[in-house]
Amino acid sequence: MVVTEPMLSVLGYEFFRNALFAGIIASMACGVIGSFVVVKRMVSLSGGISHAAFGGIGLGYFFGFDPIIGATGFSIATAALIGHIRNTAHQHMDTLVGSVWAVGMALGIMFVYLTPGNAPDLFGYLFGNILLVPFNDILIMAFLVALIFLIVFLFYNQILAVTFDEEYADVMNIPSEKIMILLLVLIALTVVMLIQVVGVILVIALLTLPAAIAREFTMKISHMFYISSLLGAVFTTSGIFLSYLLNVPSGATIILLSAVVYITVVAMREAGLNFPAI
Repeated sequence: MVVTEPMLSVLGYEFFRNALFAGIIASMACGVIGSFVVVKRMVSLSGGISHAAFGGIGLGYFFGFDPIIGATGFSIATAALIGHIRNTAHQHMDTLVGSVWAVGMALGIMFVYLTPGNAPDLFGYLFGNILLVPFNDILIMAFLVALIFLIVFLFYNQILAVTFDEEYADVMNIPSEKIMILLLVLIALTVVMLIQVVGVILVIALLTLPAAIAREFTMKISHMFYISSLLGAVFTTSGIFLSYLLNVPSGATIILLSAVVYITVVAMREAGLNFPAI
């Protein structure tokens, strides 16, 4: 009773309702794209794209436009560039990831340093502050989720084939190189949404932990979509309420909650407990 009253009363604030909506919308994108990332083992590559987005944030500050718009353009361009270099130059992925990761962060720092006036507060972009997401940004996030779902719906079989086996996709006359670039761009769009929820530094955890937990319960990727989306919504909603009650950063709370559940599930699996297949 003592705890539930302040939890319910805070729902009267618009900023809190916006945070819950933003968390649920981002979880839907995480559930779908995160499943492809976990199955394809592109976790580090996704981390490279998320950190490269910081270059776009710095670019936005330097030229005076919305940093999230800069992050969107920079992330998509980076994803397309990685895909092109991977297909044409045949570079090792870990080399590309390391380069993109460091160069993106370096460009962001340089642009912010060169921006005239007082240095902006980058804490929200680095570590996220979902409680500050305005309603207009929620509309943009909803549009991005709808766009991601539409693209996945239209190219589902091709993306699925490339995710599991690119050589098999080539045999089936699927343009695997172009589909791979498309998948990287979808990851970039998802990363941009998550930046506002947990920040550049923590994006990779929210993108992958719900999907990694879902994989412990099912081997069907379509089922992973639903389970990881539901888990993401539970983690973000619970994390927002906990951060409010404990007066701690929301992004870190969401990630720590997700990590505790993931570690618990893995530990139970290692202890010999078999979960029912879904």
